[in-house]
Amino acid sequence: MNSASITGQPDATAAAAPAALDALAGLGLFDRPLDRLADLVAALLQAPRAHVNTVHVDTHPYDLPAITTAGRFRVSGTARTGGPDPVRYSFFVKVVQSYARSPLSQQLPDSLRDLVAPLVPWRTEPDLYRTDLADRLPDGLTTPRAYGVYDLDEDSAAIWLEMLPTRAVSWGIPLHRRAAYLLGRLAANPAVTPLAARVPPVRTARNFVRWWLEHNVIPNLHDDQLWQHPPVAGTFDGRLRTRMLAAVHALPELLDELESLPTATAHGDACTRNMLICEPDGRLALIDFGFWGPAPVGFDLGQLLLGEIQLGQRSVGMLPRLESACLPAYVRGLHDEGNTASLTVVQRAHALLLTIYHAIPAIPFEYLTAQPGQVPYRLFENRAQTTRFILDLLDATGPT
Repeated sequence: MNSASITGQPDATAAAAPAALDALAGLGLFDRPLDRLADLVAALLQAPRAHVNTVHVDTHPYDLPAITTAGRFRVSGTARTGGPDPVRYSFFVKVVQSYARSPLSQQLPDSLRDLVAPLVPWRTEPDLYRTDLADRLPDGLTTPRAYGVYDLDEDSAAIWLEMLPTRAVSWGIPLHRRAAYLLGRLAANPAVTPLAARVPPVRTARNFVRWWLEHNVIPNLHDDQLWQHPPVAGTFDGRLRTRMLAAVHALPELLDELESLPTATAHGDACTRNMLICEPDGRLALIDFGFWGPAPVGFDLGQLLLGEIQLGQRSVGMLPRLESACLPAYVRGLHDEGNTASLTVVQRAHALLLTIYHAIPAIPFEYLTAQPGQVPYRLFENRAQTTRFILDLLDATGPT
C-alpha cells in the first residue's frame, strides 16, 4: 500500500475509489469504512459528528527493520463537522503482527523461531493502547491517544493514533538527563503499575538467555573462528574476549542476582527514536510499546544510553558522560514517585542488565558475511568499546 485517495462526497466516490476503500478496510475499517472513518474523525476533532470529504492513505516511511510492525500509514483528509468550512484531520495508523509473520523471523530455523516467539509479545502494544495510559502518565510525559484498535485477524491488529505535533531535536546531555528523570518517574508511578502488571512475565532476562543467547550467541562466542574474523579480531581483542566469556560463565549467578533486585515499570525500548518532543510544550511523547511491562529497576536506561551508539549514530566516547548524567536523574525520578531504591541498587541492576542484553551479544553477527567493502568497522569498534565500558561497570559495582 503506497498511496490511495478519495476526493469528493463519500456516496459519490465509494464506487469510484476502490483502492482507497480497500486501504481503509485493510486498516481495520471493514464494514462501511467511510462511516467508520467519520466516527473516528468526530472523536478526534471532538465534534458531535463528521462528514468525510476527502481521504488520503499514504505509507509512512521508516528506515529501520521492525520485528512486529507490518506497516505504518498516514490517513488524512478533510471533513465537515457542522461549521461553514471543512477542517483537516490526520491519523497515524500502525499495523502490528505476530513474530511468526515477521520477515526477520524467517531467518531463524523453525525450532529456534518457536523458542524466540515468546520474547516478542506482539499483543502488548494494541492491548496497552486500549487502556487509558495517556491519562495515567506522570507530568512531562505523554503518548498519542488511540482512537481505534482493530484486530485484523488472530495474528495482527491496526492501531489508529493521533498525529502529535512534534519537532526534531538534537539529543544532547540535557535532554538525555530529562528523559532519564521521566523514565524514572514512569518506572515508579503507581498509576501505570497496574497496566504493566497485566503483561505476562515472559520477556525476562532469564528467558532472553535461555531462548536467545544460549542458541544464537553463546555457541558462537566459544568458536575460535569468530574471533579470527577480521572485523572482530581488529576490534574485540584477546582481553575483551576473555572478559566476555567470563561474563558468559557467570550468567547463572548474574541472573540470580538480578532477580533478587527490585522491579518497576519499563517502556521496554526507550531509545531516543521512541521519544518524540511535542510542540509547543516540549513534553516527551512515548511511542512503540511492544516491550512494555514490568522489568528490573533501571531497565530503560540501557536503550536510552546505547540506542544511537549501537547503531553507530553517536560516538561511544559520549557514554561516560551520558551515564553520569542519566543514572542519578533516573534515581531522582524514582524517588519523586515515592520509590526508595538507592543509587547503588539501581546502578548494580543497570550493570547486570547491560551485561546480559548488550555486552554478551555485542558482536554484530549480521555483518560477518558482508563483503569487505560493506563491513561497518566503526560499528564493530563502537560495540567493542561499549562492551569494555559495561564490563568495567559490572566489575566496579560488584554484588549488592
